[in-house]
Amino acid sequence: MGSNFSSKFERKFGKYAIPNISLYLIICYAVGYLIARINPLFLNYLTLDPFEIFFHGQVWRLITWILIPPSLSNFFFTAIMLVFYYSIGTQLERTWGTYRYNLYLFLGMFFTIIGSFLLFIFCLIVGIRINFGAFSTYYINMSIFLAYAATFPDMQVLLMFIIPIKVKWLGIVYGAMLVFECLTGGLVTWVVIGSSLLNFVVFFLTSRNHIHMSPKQMKRRHEFKKQTQSAAGITKHKCAICGRTEKDDPTLEFRFCSKCFGNYEYCQYHLYTHEHVRPPHEAGK
Repeated sequence: MGSNFSSKFERKFGKYAIPNISLYLIICYAVGYLIARINPLFLNYLTLDPFEIFFHGQVWRLITWILIPPSLSNFFFTAIMLVFYYSIGTQLERTWGTYRYNLYLFLGMFFTIIGSFLLFIFCLIVGIRINFGAFSTYYINMSIFLAYAATFPDMQVLLMFIIPIKVKWLGIVYGAMLVFECLTGGLVTWVVIGSSLLNFVVFFLTSRNHIHMSPKQMKRRHEFKKQTQSAAGITKHKCAICGRTEKDDPTLEFRFCSKCFGNYEYCQYHLYTHEHVRPPHEAGK
């Protein structure tokens, strides 16, 4: 039922999704980094601060906080970080689809804004004023990396450009760091981390049974799509169970199953109900 609702929502609003949104996000970070180098104090007028928004009408802060990059360290490190996040963001968009990746990012930003205003209301009730600088894109980017680690757990990266390590282990390390921050931090830390990563929690709980993809599966999927697109007169999608294609029903949603051995694609009605295809050596087990 939830899947059908999500599919209907995507068909209705999917046309508004922004293709290659990772590039625009990186451009925002680059602009923010440039501002920080030219006039660092000006960044104080861009942060997500509900006190300034509510009492001084600085509503632009609801958007401009996205310009502030996760890190303002040296240029070399920042450039590597931007390239890395563009790479993993692009892979996520290709795997999930433009709409779902857009939704993931915007939910993270929306939850961050909601979290800041909830903390703002709490501050008004108890009569205190705090620094809202912790509400930034740092944990938004952390959620992107965690989603990447959950989707491609066996993908390898070079730690410190030397040590090959699977992304899932880095994801576990980052997760442990977040838990440690929550345990050693106060209310502000809890709200910041909780609101910024709530999109990942929602994503993981709703997709934990079918999000994992290995590099081999990615390659097979890419080759399969390339073959189907190059063949004239052949439909792009076909359900391995019912045989229906996009020509039979343009509203059908098709997805590959990451747990099946080989290139098997299913429509929305059979994606979660089919029996997984096992490798030949496991078929008799």
